Amino acid sequence: MPEYGNEELILDRLIHEPGRLAILTVLSSVKAADFVFLQRATRLTKGNLSSHLSKLEEAGLVEIEKTFVHKKPKTSVTLTAVGRERIAHHWDQLERLRNFSEDSLQEPDRE
Repeated sequence: MPEYGNEELILDRLIHEPGRLAILTVLSSVKAADFVFLQRATRLTKGNLSSHLSKLEEAGLVEIEKTFVHKKPKTSVTLTAVGRERIAHHWDQLERLRNFSEDSLQEPDRE
């Protein structure tokens, strides 16, 4: 991966996967989201969403709370402080990569 400034550009593979990136992006804009809302917002299947949420929970990026409302199960997901920090860093890295690419295109060839 190229370097830009003093810090190497490294994308977080856990977050960069499109389904998980979509989940974390949605969660970064709300206080909490229920499973159905996340499924609709990300357009993931129940199984895919569940699998991605499990991986994010294991990594400490989200908290999952399962309750019952009027005898119906409800799953609520929130972004942890670590999750908020890592998704913000990931977006910063993507922005730096975009800037690096633009700068590379503007530099004259040195051949």
